Amino acid sequence: MTQSVVYPAMDDVLPAAEQAEPGAVAPAVQQNAAIPSKLLFGVLPIRRVIPQDVHSVLDYANGFMVAMAGLSSSRREAKIAGVMLGASVISVSLLTDYRLSLAKLIPIEMHEALDYAWSASVIAAPFVFGYTKRAPLAAMVQIATGAATILGSMFTDYRAARGSMQSAT
Repeated sequence: MTQSVVYPAMDDVLPAAEQAEPGAVAPAVQQNAAIPSKLLFGVLPIRRVIPQDVHSVLDYANGFMVAMAGLSSSRREAKIAGVMLGASVISVSLLTDYRLSLAKLIPIEMHEALDYAWSASVIAAPFVFGYTKRAPLAAMVQIATGAATILGSMFTDYRAARGSMQSAT
């Protein structure tokens, strides 16, 4: 059985007892396992070990954390940047093609690319808007959240819930 480094063989994912019986795995897991996302830029030479559902919960938590860090600051620019960046990632998450969203409008590949862009924006915001020294706690939380999101995204096994925006190859 030939598998890529990114997507493990089913033997590596499910115990033999679950593979032998059709329907032994929850339907949502079977559905997700059938529709892997395409690789970002066609290549990512690392094994993806963070499940999509864990990543989606972290998306919402990261958006909330960035917004709250901004709101806890006394600096107006930190508040605006935090709320805008937090709301943007939560909005994207609510519209992404994964299980913990309201509507499946954004393909998972686009969500992954947006994760990287959002993370870079969160890291850059304190420097661009000049509140790094005036609101150091908000800046530190936002920079750390952006860096953690980049790392988390690199190791997330992105899977589409419906796959309606992509071909299931």
